[in-house]
Amino acid sequence: MIATTIAAPRPGIRLHSDDDSARCQTRSGGSVSISSDGKDCLVSPRLRLVAPLTPITSSNLLSEIRWFNLTVVTITPLLSLYGLWTTQIRYATLAFSVCTNVHSIVLCLDIDPGITAGYHRLWSHRSYNASLPLQYFLAIAGAGSVQGAIRWWAHGHRSHHRYTDTDLDPYSAQKGLFWSHIGWMLVKPRVPPGRADVRDLSRNQVVQWQRKYYFHLALVVGIIIPWVIPGYLWGDWRGGLYIAGFLRITTVHHSTFSVNSIAHWLGESSFDDKHTPRDHFVTALLTLGEGYHNFHHQFPMDYRNAVKWYQFDPTKWFIALCAYVGLASHLQIFPDNEIRKGELAMSLKRLKEVQDGITWPLRSDDLPVISWETFKEESRTRPLVLMSGFIHDISEILDKHPGGRELLENAVGTDTTSAFLGGVYDHSHAAHNLLSTMRVGALHGGLEQVDPNAITPGQKLYVAES
Repeated sequence: MIATTIAAPRPGIRLHSDDDSARCQTRSGGSVSISSDGKDCLVSPRLRLVAPLTPITSSNLLSEIRWFNLTVVTITPLLSLYGLWTTQIRYATLAFSVCTNVHSIVLCLDIDPGITAGYHRLWSHRSYNASLPLQYFLAIAGAGSVQGAIRWWAHGHRSHHRYTDTDLDPYSAQKGLFWSHIGWMLVKPRVPPGRADVRDLSRNQVVQWQRKYYFHLALVVGIIIPWVIPGYLWGDWRGGLYIAGFLRITTVHHSTFSVNSIAHWLGESSFDDKHTPRDHFVTALLTLGEGYHNFHHQFPMDYRNAVKWYQFDPTKWFIALCAYVGLASHLQIFPDNEIRKGELAMSLKRLKEVQDGITWPLRSDDLPVISWETFKEESRTRPLVLMSGFIHDISEILDKHPGGRELLENAVGTDTTSAFLGGVYDHSHAAHNLLSTMRVGALHGGLEQVDPNAITPGQKLYVAES
């Protein structure tokens, strides 16, 4: 988060708001116009530079489908279902398949950290430094998840963060749950996704190596090894192919896809509600720790996705373990003070919404100002009392007051401030709140006023001028 301070304009810079429709920063003749709507300033100029594709219709549907992507994301679940229907599930194979997706068992063929700890937190957000052995491990494991090469994946994710919830967001949640989950991969986008800088990845030897051998790695790590190990070790060749292979890939796919869809739909805006990301424990379980997405979008370079000790984030534990054994370093942690500010801001906002739903007493500006004489006169026909400068009609509590009706009737037409604040009884906050809803006026001057023509005891012997 960056705090921006705008200093006094220097020559050649003009800050103006002559027209509220001038929302973006523009440069013309050496002058600059600046607005507060950063999203519009960022997105609108880029949208004007590209011509959107024609809408998808029945006549052009086949040419607009991304056939390779469609094949991958449909064949794997279909083969998984076929395998579940036709193959006897063996516990050893099922355990091996689960083992390949659980972060804590690193010695198993741990595929998912390749996405969460590698593609996402290391290469997309640079939230920590990884040694070469760890980078190669994550690159190989990530290829086994069959979600594309590192550079392509990270470019899309950086674009998503830069243009969140706009037309330049490659999987914008504003386009619906299906689109953000999987639809964006199945058809060509009507508007090209926004660009993101990935030059650092183009210079990374591990990223380039994985890009060169991606399809070989995906086949070997994603299909062949999970197929061969159960088949060779305990004779379950079908289970290895369908359960440890295709079913595992399918679950990893939709675990990752859920970050783009469900994590923008289910849960709370714990730190900011400007965009759609949400925090929820269920999503964290589905995504192996990526479900505290509101935190992540607010503090994307933090190596943690869940900041509370009790929140489920195995990727955080995996990265911390790697740092402990010397495979990772420079783990990025956002200042706790700023994290607490975000939580407080949203807590106050929710409290404000609660406050707005409560009926509050009229303020002095909204009440008629009444003189002491008028107050006394009105008190003859109405049960009015004065408390802290406000006149209250206590009709509705005459028969409900714990002290009895007679006590209140004796107070009518008088200033009960001292009695109410402890002279007779030190009333509770609830009593103060209830009484404030009975305001009908404000006393002129706030206190009992002396008649200007009256003579006080100390002035009885004073000789007035004639």
